Amino acid sequence: MIGDFINRTANVIFGPLVDGFLDFASPWWFLLIPVVLALFVWRRRRRGGSLRYSNVGLLKGARPSARVMIFGALAWLELFGLIFLSLAAARPRAGSVRQTTFTEGIDIMIVLDISGSMRALDFKPKNRIEASKMVAGEFIKGRSNDRIGLVVFAGRAFTQCPLTLDYGVLLEFLDGVEIGQIEDGTAIGTAIATGADRLRDSSAKSKVIILLTDGVNNRGEIDPMTAAQLAKALGIKVYTIGAGRPGHAMFPVEDPIFGTRHVRMDVEIDEESLTQIASLTGGQYFRATDTDGLRKIFGEIDQMEKTKIEVDEFTQYRELFPFFLVIGALLLLADIFLSNTLFRKLP
Repeated sequence: MIGDFINRTANVIFGPLVDGFLDFASPWWFLLIPVVLALFVWRRRRRGGSLRYSNVGLLKGARPSARVMIFGALAWLELFGLIFLSLAAARPRAGSVRQTTFTEGIDIMIVLDISGSMRALDFKPKNRIEASKMVAGEFIKGRSNDRIGLVVFAGRAFTQCPLTLDYGVLLEFLDGVEIGQIEDGTAIGTAIATGADRLRDSSAKSKVIILLTDGVNNRGEIDPMTAAQLAKALGIKVYTIGAGRPGHAMFPVEDPIFGTRHVRMDVEIDEESLTQIASLTGGQYFRATDTDGLRKIFGEIDQMEKTKIEVDEFTQYRELFPFFLVIGALLLLADIFLSNTLFRKLP
């Protein structure tokens, strides 16, 4: 405990002078310093003259010569020599922490339905497609070290953005997604197959498709379950999300006479197929009935598909005790030499 206190104090005082931090491998040797100081004070107080005189009153006004002043400083050489040797025994060392990070990234394809029904107004702030783009963007911004791509689909599917670590570019592609880019319809099987094809050559430890749709497969040449089996064979996990409130939703329709008007539209989501697809591939099916619910679903997927990060931390030390050892030894040798030559005391 005392050793930890000494190290913390030394690091606060001397840490800014080194690259990293400063501590002592054997801080207990610091206890010698107060002992050395106490002996120094004790010896100074009991020090007497080597010769006795009956009366030294005439010498009180005399100014000491430089030789006498240097002689008086010899005791300080001994003191600081012992202090430096005590510091050397405590083994001061400058340390720096190094970290090596290993990550196992996840490859994720977001497969987004942009069919006409995604204009339905049951999601805020505007409609299903805008809410989906907003929440998917938040999901992308919250990831790191993972490659993420984007597939959009309606009557057919195509890759809007391949797998990338450049999230800025991906977000630009996501922002540019609009209903009407593709002929209308809902080709869920083709969309899964397109996402799986993008992940086919991935060497990531975990490969994931997040499929968001609000309808029933009615287009495309690939059946959704066939596409799911393909994904399973490639080791791809598919999370499926059905977007839409149960029952009916308001849908904007362009009327050539009255302009935009809103009509009720039945919400038809093939939850049975979406559940089977997720279950077959090891994923999970979710139902989102509003924007907050959709955000929570992406949050759950984010937690389930966390990137594995391992950090190896090690400390490198640079020994500083040789400096203190040399200085302390030189001070003591200087004291011994001068005390026995130029400043030798008479017996």
